[in-house]
Amino acid sequence: MADPVKTAEGLQSAALKDLKGTEKRDSLIAIEKKYQQEWERQKLFDANAPSTADIPLHSITAAELREKFPKFFGTIAFPYTNGRLHVGHAFSFSKVEFHAGYNRMKGLNVLWPQGYHCTGLPIKACADKLVKEVEMFGQEFERYNEEDEAAIETVAAPTKREREDVTKFTAKKGKAAAKAVKMKYQFQIMRAMGIPLQQIHLFADPAYWLEYFPPLVKLDLSNFGSRIDWRRQFVTTDANPYFDAFVRWQMIRLRELNKIKYGKRHTIYSIKDGQPCMDHDRSEGEGVNPQLYVAIKMQVLEFASKARETLQGKLPDDAKVYLVPATLRAETMYGQVACFVSPKITYGVYEAAPKEYYIITERAAKNMAHQEIFAEEGVIKKAADISGSDLMGSLVNAPLSFHKNGVRVLPMESILETKGTGVVTCVPSDSPDDYATITDLAKKADYYKINKEWAELEIVPIIQTPTSDLLAVALVKKLKIASPKDVKQLKEAKELAYKEGFYQGHMLVGDFKGEKVADAKPKVRAQLIDAGLAFEYAEPENKVVSRSGDECTVALMEQYYIDYGEDSWRAVATDFVENKDGNGLNTYSSDARNAFMGVLDWLKQWALSRTYGLGSKLPWAPEYLVESLSDSTIYMSYYTIAHYLHKDMFGREKGTANITPEQMVDEVWDYIFCRTELTNDVLTKSKIPKETLESMRREFEYFYPLDLRASGKDLINNHLTFFIYNHIALFPREYWPKSVRVNGHLQLNGEKMSKSTGNFMTLDDVVKKFGADASRIALADAGDTIQDSNFVEDVANNTILRLHTLKEWCEEMAKAEDLRAEMNDFEDALFDNEMNALIQEAKHHYEDTNYKLALKSCFYDLINAKDAYRASCVAAGITMNKELVSKYMRLQALSLAPIAPHWAEYVWLEVLGESKTIQVARWPEVPEVNAGLSAARAYVSTTQSNITSAESAQVKKMAKGKQMNFDPKKPKKLTIFITKEYPKWQSQCIELIKETWDEATKTQRCTDKELSGRIAKIGKVKEAMPFVQLLKKRLREGEPASIVMERKLAFDESKTITAMIPSLKRAAGLASVDVFLVTEGSKTASDLLNGGDVDIKTPIAELAVPGQPSFLFENIEA
Repeated sequence: MADPVKTAEGLQSAALKDLKGTEKRDSLIAIEKKYQQEWERQKLFDANAPSTADIPLHSITAAELREKFPKFFGTIAFPYTNGRLHVGHAFSFSKVEFHAGYNRMKGLNVLWPQGYHCTGLPIKACADKLVKEVEMFGQEFERYNEEDEAAIETVAAPTKREREDVTKFTAKKGKAAAKAVKMKYQFQIMRAMGIPLQQIHLFADPAYWLEYFPPLVKLDLSNFGSRIDWRRQFVTTDANPYFDAFVRWQMIRLRELNKIKYGKRHTIYSIKDGQPCMDHDRSEGEGVNPQLYVAIKMQVLEFASKARETLQGKLPDDAKVYLVPATLRAETMYGQVACFVSPKITYGVYEAAPKEYYIITERAAKNMAHQEIFAEEGVIKKAADISGSDLMGSLVNAPLSFHKNGVRVLPMESILETKGTGVVTCVPSDSPDDYATITDLAKKADYYKINKEWAELEIVPIIQTPTSDLLAVALVKKLKIASPKDVKQLKEAKELAYKEGFYQGHMLVGDFKGEKVADAKPKVRAQLIDAGLAFEYAEPENKVVSRSGDECTVALMEQYYIDYGEDSWRAVATDFVENKDGNGLNTYSSDARNAFMGVLDWLKQWALSRTYGLGSKLPWAPEYLVESLSDSTIYMSYYTIAHYLHKDMFGREKGTANITPEQMVDEVWDYIFCRTELTNDVLTKSKIPKETLESMRREFEYFYPLDLRASGKDLINNHLTFFIYNHIALFPREYWPKSVRVNGHLQLNGEKMSKSTGNFMTLDDVVKKFGADASRIALADAGDTIQDSNFVEDVANNTILRLHTLKEWCEEMAKAEDLRAEMNDFEDALFDNEMNALIQEAKHHYEDTNYKLALKSCFYDLINAKDAYRASCVAAGITMNKELVSKYMRLQALSLAPIAPHWAEYVWLEVLGESKTIQVARWPEVPEVNAGLSAARAYVSTTQSNITSAESAQVKKMAKGKQMNFDPKKPKKLTIFITKEYPKWQSQCIELIKETWDEATKTQRCTDKELSGRIAKIGKVKEAMPFVQLLKKRLREGEPASIVMERKLAFDESKTITAMIPSLKRAAGLASVDVFLVTEGSKTASDLLNGGDVDIKTPIAELAVPGQPSFLFENIEA
């Protein structure tokens, strides 16, 4: 076969932004390549558990072993390998990569493995398309003529449909939403991926995909500088017999635990493929589930004349015909007053059973045909077509309705052919849409060509809610909805009505009168079905298209399924995710935890089996394959022993254990994964040496539990929740996962990534364009929350310059001979303390996996601190301190190593001259931060900014003619006023708060009126009132009274401001500076620079308070 790595080397997608000059980038990439090769040569990232030879297996417990030799085990959801990784993959990947790097620096034994997901329909479907295209156009598609083709077809993005069940959690966005590709043929898509035309025919064999793309995934991640233990790589499916044995064991044990069951259930189904269509088998509609309705049988009592004419002779004389609306709200059927159809839709009259016919849309008939609703499964018999307009005025029976003589069929123009059955029952008491429509029909009966009285049947209250017993009527009036065209308000009203009715409503009528709607709902549903007045009907929540291009339906099928949502299993999972005792799952954010809880609330049975695609066979039913999300729930445990089983990803060469796949019997997996203990039967059956089995068990019990699982938030809906369920079912509590970190989707330059718009980059594109470290820094800068993040090319491009400039500066400083040896107590002390503070900040952010904030502390802010230090030294006429410069370079390299390891390695080894790689270095230990120095540094920064603002303010006054004695273009003098005492009125206010504040209850002991009266006696009420309110706010929020009341500076302001003068002169271009210490009420001040007292002639001096000087600019003679 062609070498995919060599083929890929010559490929690169068109750039989104042009780079001007690449010399700096190329020099950084050269460094990256050098160290990637060196790290690989040293096998730095191969991680092993403490051997059983050194520490016998049961000599200490697994928990004690992990405590004695701390470890970190992190993974991402492995990528589906039907193409190159894109930058969105890299974003999720970076979350573990950065944490792995940081944990190495903590001295942990880090395991960071990577595998390749190949299970499912996509690869097989694409390969089958290529088989047909090769037959059509030739091996190199030489018979394809673009001019003969119709215009290029565009795959539309999924249509946004209103969520039908507003009580059910759904993800807002799925991966499939971004997969629209403007290509008609599979070979065109392959060419767009960079596959040479001469090689595309090879992909007609599904196995070739597995040979081709996984090596490219490894290449891309290696070029990215990842710290992966590649010994543990593997592909899924039966292409790897060891992994296949692992999946078969998992299925057998789940079945034994009664987690896998067999029975009829509704599932998304492809008629074309003849099998269920699960998430990974879809080109559109990922995350869409079956929506279960109650289909109401509204028997026609009398057809309208046009309908009779249309159906004349097409139905048996004694046939029963039903209009069949689908509803989620069976409990509201008591309030039916009409039946709606669309005058624009042509309906079908379908035979459901001998002499029984349903009037529904063709789409609904396709769904019903596979749900045991029609007499013959999968067979659709249409007796006639009929226009919705012909049905107007027909009289139908409305089950449970108070209108026993029937209700009329009326028009509703907003009905969609793509939703439900195309027939809607009208309950205006509780449906705002229905009330708006029926009211409009009554007002415009002539326009709609109906009898007015048809739309004026009595609206009977059926449900009592806090708002009203006619909730829809009340909401329509409240939201000022005038007609059915007020779509936005009606959508809001519908959601309010559904939620209030379901959660807070009580039945006013029927057999379940007085019961909560939530309790009565399933009872009314069952009552209707049992009486033969309704039946269950299901359809996809939204449009689903299979990889084979088939629009899917819902089928009721006998199939194997995993019983997610079973009460006892879900209870354990819910408790684990809630993590009330702190020993459960860490989700890093309440948003993520809430999303998990929502999915646990609705997730039910999940189809396990299918017949088409790639994967492992069900052990007890080999005609079925395990679907693609079900073989990837606990494979993290497989990583722990993969290198023992095989050397290559396919399991073709035995691993260090020297055992065959056949020896990996179920009992061996049980033992390795701490489910059972070792017995002679296991040794005899497997023929695996005891020492080997103990070594493999050691790997599992040491590296498990999984410490961090990273993934996009869209996988909470399926994979991540399955991952939790399966770990709970199969492993002892000690080995359940520690944490799951989900991230939002990644935008590119502020817009959604999309191949169809060209706003798309592969990981290979990004690394070639910007280099690994600049790309990694841009990914860290992109964001960390569950909300969408943004990879900005300008950030990556600017980082190239920043890294290169910083590298050159470090090289220059390492050779500098004029650096100062002695330490001073201002510039040096402030810089040293600020470095310590930033390193501690960065450590905190790394621990919390907040890499954007970590990057800010250890890169942007640390560089700014260095630059400010250098500038202050220049202003003071001194050189930088040699020891601090060296410390800075060490701290910069070490703190940035998790994110930008190549740059850090270069500085560490080639600039600082360290003998061992930074990959084995430890996180730097720095002294505790000196609060006084930190306060002084903040004071310096704030004062410099305030001086600039003060000058600008005086310039503005001059421009407005309010000040005539200052021209910034002439030589200028700055007078700085400082004071050691707060204004007397502030001190009096503080004493007042001390008297009236109760620290224990965090309340004041007097009324607000009494307090205001006492403040008025102090004077300066305009300033004092907000000052007191601020103090009270700080106290109420829990800030200790000792800190709020004792307002002493943590540093010597006089000393600090005096030391600042050289840098202030330089920065502001000052000819002269004076610093005066003022006292409230005095007309003189102490001259801190020249000694003696001076007269104060400006009111600006009175504005100074401790820590906040005031400033006056004046011109002086040159």
